[in-house]
Amino acid sequence: MPASPANHEPVVDQMVQVWVSLVGACERVTAGQWGLPTACPGWTVKDRLSHLIGVERLLLGDAPPPPLEVVPDYVGNAFGELNEAWVEARRARPGDAVLTEFIDVTNRRFEALRSLPTEKFDDVVWSPVGQVPYRTFVETRILDTWAHEQDIRRAVGRPGGRNGIGESLTLDRCARTMPFVVGKRVAPPDGTSVLFSVAGVMGRQIGVRMEGGRASPDPWGPDHRPSVTLSMDQEAFWRLGFGRVEPARLVATGQVRLEGDVALGHRVLEAMAFII
Repeated sequence: MPASPANHEPVVDQMVQVWVSLVGACERVTAGQWGLPTACPGWTVKDRLSHLIGVERLLLGDAPPPPLEVVPDYVGNAFGELNEAWVEARRARPGDAVLTEFIDVTNRRFEALRSLPTEKFDDVVWSPVGQVPYRTFVETRILDTWAHEQDIRRAVGRPGGRNGIGESLTLDRCARTMPFVVGKRVAPPDGTSVLFSVAGVMGRQIGVRMEGGRASPDPWGPDHRPSVTLSMDQEAFWRLGFGRVEPARLVATGQVRLEGDVALGHRVLEAMAFII
C-alpha cells in the first residue's frame, strides 16, 4: 500500500478483495489445468488471466501488443480483437508466469488507484455501461474480474469466492437489466408480468410488468399472480444473465423451474444473456 494514500475509497478495497480471491483460485492450478477450456469460446483458464492482465495494463497506460495477423472466428468486434491480442501474446508462456504477471500488474493498479485524489472517483468516464463516475467504472472491473474468477473456478473444480462484493454487484447488474430483457427482447403484451424468484444468501424477488409498451420494475405484494414465475438460485440467475449456460440445460436439470405461462418463461430465459 502507498505510504500516504490519497484516498480511502471502499471500491478500491473491494477490487483488491476480488483480485486476491482470483489469485487464491489460481495458486495451485497444475500445468495441465492451465489449458482447460472455459465458458468463453476459445479461451482456456490461462487465457482468462491473460485477458484480465490486458485490461489492467491498458488502464495503466501500457502499450498494447501488435494487432492480430489472423482473427479467430469467435472474435466478433474490434474490442474483441484487442482482447485477443493480449491473450495471444501469452499463449506460449507457462501458466505460472502469467499468474506472476497478473499479481505484478494488479499490485501496480492498486498503487495507481490509491494514489488518485478522492475527487477523481467522481469524474465521469466511459464504461461498458455508458458514461459513469470513475467509481462506478471500477465496480464494472470488479464485476468482470469476479465473473472470470468463477469461470476459472468452475473449469478447475475449485469452488469459492462466493457471496462477496463481486457476486453482489453481479446480481445487482442482472436485476437492473431484467426490465430491458422482458421489455425489449421479449416484448410481451401490456399487462404481462414476470417474476424472477432468486434463492440464496443474496437472493431476491425481481418483478417486471409491461404497461404502455414498456417494462418497468414491479414491486408487487404477496397476493399478486405474475404471468410467469422463473425460480432459480442466484448462481443460475447470474450465469444466465452472463450467457455462461444454456437455459434448456438448467430447465432439464430442474435448476430453473417455470410456473404459469411456460412458453413465455422459455422466451424470457432465451433472452436473458446480456453479457457474452
